Amino acid sequence: MRKKAREQDVCFEDALDKLESIVKEMEKGELPLEDALGKFAEGVSLSQVCLAKLSAAEQAVDKIIREEKGQLVEYPLKLQEDEKC
Repeated sequence: MRKKAREQDVCFEDALDKLESIVKEMEKGELPLEDALGKFAEGVSLSQVCLAKLSAAEQAVDKIIREEKGQLVEYPLKLQEDEKC
């Protein structure tokens, strides 16, 4: 449980770099099964950290405000992923 708390404190870029490193290592296919399972679990945890940080960033961007007719107005962020191609 302490490990998860420490991972929550890591910055997004560091978590993403570590996740990419784990993926590359696992893609080689040279890890023993137990090591691969441990790396997989660590990767899942790091991906959750990254998703939480991205979600928080999205919420922060959503709260960027614009002044319109003397009133503060909040506009939600429209992401390309939300749009259907």
